[in-house]
Amino acid sequence: MIIKPRELWICRSTGCNSLNAKAVHDELVKQIKERRLTQIEVKKVGCMGLCQCGPSILIQPDNVYYVHLKPKHIPEIIEKHLLKDQIVQHLAYLNQETEEFIPNKENIPYYNRQRKITLKNSGTIDPENIDEYIRIGGYENIEKCLKKYKPSEVIQIIKNSRLRGRGGAGFPTGLKWELCAKEINDTKYVICNGDEGDPGAFMDDILMESDPHSVIEGMCVGGYAIGAHQGYIYIRAEYALAIKRFDIALKQARMKGFLGRNIHGSGFDFDIQLKKGAGAFVCGEETALMASIEGKRGTPRPRPPFPAQSGLWGKPTNINNVKTWATIPHILSMGADSYSKIGTEDASGTIILALTGKINNSGLVEIPMGTTIREVVFDIGGGIPHGKKFKAIQIGGPSGGCIPAEHLDTVMDYKNLTSLGAIMGSGGVIVLDEDTCMVDLAHYFITFTQRESCGKCAPCRIGTLKMLNLLTKFKNGVAKMEDIDELEHLADIVKKTSLCGLGQTAPNPVLTTIRYFRDEYEAHVNGSCPALVCKDLIRYEIIPTKCVGCQFCAKNCPVHAISGEIKQAHMIDSNLCIRCGLCVVQCPSDAIRKVGM
Repeated sequence: MIIKPRELWICRSTGCNSLNAKAVHDELVKQIKERRLTQIEVKKVGCMGLCQCGPSILIQPDNVYYVHLKPKHIPEIIEKHLLKDQIVQHLAYLNQETEEFIPNKENIPYYNRQRKITLKNSGTIDPENIDEYIRIGGYENIEKCLKKYKPSEVIQIIKNSRLRGRGGAGFPTGLKWELCAKEINDTKYVICNGDEGDPGAFMDDILMESDPHSVIEGMCVGGYAIGAHQGYIYIRAEYALAIKRFDIALKQARMKGFLGRNIHGSGFDFDIQLKKGAGAFVCGEETALMASIEGKRGTPRPRPPFPAQSGLWGKPTNINNVKTWATIPHILSMGADSYSKIGTEDASGTIILALTGKINNSGLVEIPMGTTIREVVFDIGGGIPHGKKFKAIQIGGPSGGCIPAEHLDTVMDYKNLTSLGAIMGSGGVIVLDEDTCMVDLAHYFITFTQRESCGKCAPCRIGTLKMLNLLTKFKNGVAKMEDIDELEHLADIVKKTSLCGLGQTAPNPVLTTIRYFRDEYEAHVNGSCPALVCKDLIRYEIIPTKCVGCQFCAKNCPVHAISGEIKQAHMIDSNLCIRCGLCVVQCPSDAIRKVGM
């Protein structure tokens, strides 16, 4: 039997690892070894993007993509695909709308509507093997810069690309480098901000896990451009796999001579030190991050002076996000003009999104600037599960805002999103359906930012707490109509007077939900939660015609609020019910429902 040589790429990023990808990987290696299939190579790769379909394997050069794998599926893949050249249809990606299996990765809408630039290497190379990065042209761009361009010419290339920082604020990257390069000082620093703390965001984590050498090379280019010889990457300690792989990448880069002294024989010295963050959301703010690196409490300071003038240990410092640094080598490879032509007049290139929430296809997405929200949600994301209606997206994390269905055709770039009251942020997108209570959502995000406030300035420390107290009144059904205006007024004060970006953007979820969903706030004042989410404004009832009297609900009710004879319709005592929802989960006949008070 002639067996074709193939490579089996298995995703070993955090998402797939959490779904037991290691067991699938081990079984694959074991079976291939036992069958002595020497023509078959198994390669560990980073994230392929479609996280909800993990664990996944891509068979090359066939480009066949198998998803939701378990160890028991491996023998079938080997027997049918590897030995008989037969595609295992039921293990391929299932299109939820057409209900057809799509084995070829290029034909899956989630992938073929994206444009991979920054994520080009993610899911295609082994992130723990520097030779794979070198094989695809890795570290050639820093060599080109050192041998061909002056530092000022490198900065001009980045300026020509129109790249804006991908960490949230969107400040022009080339200009930021230029400001730091102009400072006269023997000691300068570059920092990579990997302190990704937004709920539902995982873009930076995945990049550091899947393609650490792109980040390292980008930092080397930035260090050369501004005249820095030392870099720091700040990664939150919760990102264990990112820390492990980045540490491996740093050691490999030093061994190969891409970090350290006299890089590429140019006389340029540069090295990077990894720093672990303790998980404080405020340390994503650049001055708080620098304080943390210095061993101080991570709190922001007033600006000016800006980090470009006085940053880490009082020296000129340039800070960029993981995605920004990782994009630099790709800009140098494709050319600034080519990159600049992608996107909109407001912003060039692509944006990486973490697409989560009520969506059929969740995962990591890279799209050109200028893509509409509709394309992201319905073409790439595959629409809303279970036939539910799209309600809004929450973009930009706790600092972002909610954009409703009426703006589905909005072009995504910094200018357009800001005009709607949201921000691009670092790229976290949470899709919301009709079952989402916008008051509850605002309450969730303000709870987060209030807890994460460092407390240094009164507007943020006190203002977020007052906003939280008002939102709690709405959830409890005790708010008054005038509380809506009071909440809006308070949010505006916090936004305008807080010291740093945390407080300045914390009110965005509140302001946008009031702006677009004021009727829901008014409904809560009138004792109703339209989405049936807020516990104090709902009750549970049993539908007599559906109840079979199995007593599962009664036996599992923690407060004994349900009564009834066996095989007879039961009843719920609303005065005793704590609205935990356990009865709904236990009911085998779907006889319990939520209703308004």
